[in-house]
Amino acid sequence: MSMRFDMVVVGGGFAGVYQLHRAREAGLKVLLLEAGSDIGGTWFWNRYPGARCDVESLDYSYSFSRDLEIEWEWSERYAPQEEIQRYIRHVADRFALWPDIRLRTRVQGARFDDETSLWTLTSVAGEAFTCRFLVMATGGISLPQAPQLAGMERFAGEVHHTAQWPDHPVDFTGKRVCLIGTGSSGVQLVPEVAKTCARLTVFQRTANFSVPAHNVAYTPVSLAAAKARYPERRAMGREAITGQFLNANTKTAAEMTEDERQAELEYRWKGAGGGFRMLRTFADQMSNIETNRLVADFVRSKIRAKVKDPRKADLLCPKPDLPFGGKRLCVDSNYYETFNLDHVDIVDVKATPIQSVTANTLRTTEAEFPCDILIFATGFDALTGALLAMDIRGAKGASLKEYWADGPLTYLGLTASGFPNLFTITGPGSPSVLSNVVHSIETHVDWIMRLVQTMRERSWTRVSSTAQADASWARRCSDEAAKTLYPTASSWYMGANIPGKPRVFLPFVAGVPVYRRAIEAVEANGYEGFEFV
Repeated sequence: MSMRFDMVVVGGGFAGVYQLHRAREAGLKVLLLEAGSDIGGTWFWNRYPGARCDVESLDYSYSFSRDLEIEWEWSERYAPQEEIQRYIRHVADRFALWPDIRLRTRVQGARFDDETSLWTLTSVAGEAFTCRFLVMATGGISLPQAPQLAGMERFAGEVHHTAQWPDHPVDFTGKRVCLIGTGSSGVQLVPEVAKTCARLTVFQRTANFSVPAHNVAYTPVSLAAAKARYPERRAMGREAITGQFLNANTKTAAEMTEDERQAELEYRWKGAGGGFRMLRTFADQMSNIETNRLVADFVRSKIRAKVKDPRKADLLCPKPDLPFGGKRLCVDSNYYETFNLDHVDIVDVKATPIQSVTANTLRTTEAEFPCDILIFATGFDALTGALLAMDIRGAKGASLKEYWADGPLTYLGLTASGFPNLFTITGPGSPSVLSNVVHSIETHVDWIMRLVQTMRERSWTRVSSTAQADASWARRCSDEAAKTLYPTASSWYMGANIPGKPRVFLPFVAGVPVYRRAIEAVEANGYEGFEFV
């Protein structure tokens, strides 16, 4: 027996919770399905020590309620995992969303019925849910991936993935820890593990750039001052390329003197507040290879100044072929300094690949490393992985997996031709992971709800983008990416971390204001590119 709803939302992170709130507000009968035992999405699953957001708390939060902005007290510039999850739970409490949230329900598949124009979702447990509108709020980085290592079945120690961390503390005291991966999770975890472990060996395939967070605690005075300026802050964020205001330099490197360039770099590294501000040092930073190299060389010099051992410093410095920001920039607190500790080392697994695991060691082609705790900080099948992990069948039984076999095809990052009434929040083809994702979530959900309201007013039962619209948007996404250095990097933005995944630049790179104007123009022009029944 299937339960019937106007809308079903899959995923209980920032996107799902806001979509549920807006649908409820509009009077829809709606249900949110979440695989985990609690809501929070990324901030439920990624609870490893040191986990925190790399977007500032005041921006990485909902803007739809002024009262919510005023009443919630952020403790730090970059909020830790536990605090962000507590915030999302607070939102569910405050807006009484819990009755329409169903936890521990993992969706296995969804099938569209051409006769009724309804979707039926099935859970792993065999339950069925039917709805008119299906919204995938499954997150851009929510399907963890880990290498398949020979001999894992023999390993006698603990094994953890940063994105599937246990809900109890992991004790590293006196343990020999092997940590694989130096993306954002690894960079945040390394300093924490090093505090108590006997030995930490970090296994790195490709060095990435990391910049200091300069995280600070808010005082009552500084927080009150920030809240007073919230409307202005949000307005500036809406017009910023990433959906958060980062005081971007409007000059290219060539328009500045050498002294001015160095002063700007130092300002970004220290005085401006660190973090993603380094991506806005020069106006042509992500389009001009010479300008980018200037920033990259500067950051490499900072790494060498921090890391005393030249061998470790060499390994931690990204190679010249990686543009600064081409891979997701890491934001850290004492990451590089941790490698100055005698009990912390780093191994280049591109030069000496990991071969196997024994009961208590990790073996590369050249050495054997004692191991009591093995940690995978190896990232995700980003943007498409969580969607394609489900068997989604649209009109006439069309398979989303087959439609996206050569790379994702979407219209505006919101819909896919042949999959009526199905919406993806911050999906491929939208600013998503290149933006303040909470801002992009609100933009998407508000747009979806305006379309749903229009359909209800006009008694339309189904909407689908055309194949031509999908193809045209894919070309635009590709053309915009080609204007930048992003596609030159072997990154998860390109699907390069997943064997066999099509190499397509997945997000929309031209920025939040350009994107918002594009989707609003489609709406203003009578939803051009869509077909209605």
